[in-house]
Amino acid sequence: MKRRVVVTGLGAITPVGNDVAAAWRALIAGTSGAAPITKFDASTFPVRFACEVKGFDPLQYMDRKEAKRADMYTQYAVAASVQAMADAGLASGTYDVNRTGVIVGSGIGGLKSFEEQHDIYRERGASKISPFFIPMFIADIAAGVVSMRFNARGPNYATVSACSTSAHAIGDAFRSIQYGDADIMITGGAEATVTPMAIGGFANMTALSERNDSPETASRPFDATRDGFVMGEGAGIVILEDLEHAQKRGARIYAEISGYRATGDAYHLTGQLPEHEGLQRAMRGALADARLLPGDIDYVNAHGTSTPLNDANEAKAISCVFGEAAHRLSISSTKSMTGHMLGAAGAVEFIASTLAIRDSVVPPTINHTTPDPECGDLDFTPNTATRREVRAALSNSAGFGGHNVTLAVQRFEE
Repeated sequence: MKRRVVVTGLGAITPVGNDVAAAWRALIAGTSGAAPITKFDASTFPVRFACEVKGFDPLQYMDRKEAKRADMYTQYAVAASVQAMADAGLASGTYDVNRTGVIVGSGIGGLKSFEEQHDIYRERGASKISPFFIPMFIADIAAGVVSMRFNARGPNYATVSACSTSAHAIGDAFRSIQYGDADIMITGGAEATVTPMAIGGFANMTALSERNDSPETASRPFDATRDGFVMGEGAGIVILEDLEHAQKRGARIYAEISGYRATGDAYHLTGQLPEHEGLQRAMRGALADARLLPGDIDYVNAHGTSTPLNDANEAKAISCVFGEAAHRLSISSTKSMTGHMLGAAGAVEFIASTLAIRDSVVPPTINHTTPDPECGDLDFTPNTATRREVRAALSNSAGFGGHNVTLAVQRFEE
């Protein structure tokens, strides 16, 4: 019999706050994290703004030597993991290290380190490349560093599936506990891609909004005037735990994760099947896995990137899956505030879905001023948070390459 899995800890480094409480307050208030880029000189770029993490100090979470040898994405992952473990009340030595695992992904990994070391190679030669370059760059190293930080010796790996990365990580961690491979999983994702190559590459494929004169209004999911996503960065980490294990130690339980489904489009490098058919199968599969009906869901945290194709397709997918129940749903895209955090997006949005259940409030989709007929007449929670009971929620993610994930989370009941 599959074991029940609950959420007992949360941690986040985001463009709207460097801990869960601050980020959640900002999301409920409808605060945008977008601003002109400060991490490099973007004056010659077609896109000159992003949702950067602000005021982050890695020395709050690691010593100077460790920070120097870690790419920023790993620093974000460690910081969010430290927060989440503390939030879960899991002090060192209070858990079985052999039954505690880590699945932390990144869509790209240490891109900043790659760019910097490539510049060193071009300017000064191969002998000057840092001996720490490879472990700073590879996408699995955050999972490894987090496991060493907490001596976690259970399942340990990274997921890499573009914008579905951390949703896949949480889903796989959920399965690890369900099937008895671990009692505790530290899981989520991290990304640090406000770099010249990432901004330039995404801009040149016309994926990014070019509203340089008004960054805070640039991310506008489901709005008729949307013109692309805004790059974000940061990390989201959740602690998942076997229910019996959590109850035995008297843990505070946020919610129960009850459903997960991953699907593939097998269709296009960056596009989606019509009406997001792959995401439809993910939503239906997550509902079935959780033994929930469409009418049991009160909130969908949408993938909602603010790109013309994704938002119209996702809206149609939600309508197809939920049918008559679609019109009692609250839907929102927190990317309207955080930007698109790529490999960290799914985890941060899962955290938002969990807190919506805890606090009976749905965060808004900001900058939603012009309804798009292509997105239908669904309730996208425009501009202002909505107070309502949230018994259960779905969190959607979709990534380049045709990767789709839906996670189901619901109020914990004995």
